[in-house]
Amino acid sequence: MDEGIDPTHMCQTLVRKVAQSKQLMAVTDPDILVLFEDWLDELEDEVKRYLQSYPDATTAQVVQALGLSVSGAAFLLAKLKREEKP
Repeated sequence: MDEGIDPTHMCQTLVRKVAQSKQLMAVTDPDILVLFEDWLDELEDEVKRYLQSYPDATTAQVVQALGLSVSGAAFLLAKLKREEKP
């Protein structure tokens, strides 16, 4: 994957597929959401560790260093900024 991981696109795809398929909704295990949240937490931790070493890193640098897509990195950076505690 040249573009890297894009959690926003993955979320949108997952939501669309679940909404379109009654059969899938009937067999979907609630643990899938937990697995996705765990995966997203791992990505956030990677970004946090990178930013500890490179606090002035740009989105492009995060993309290059961690193999994320531009929109994925922007999503994670914005999420971390919103959750930042003073």
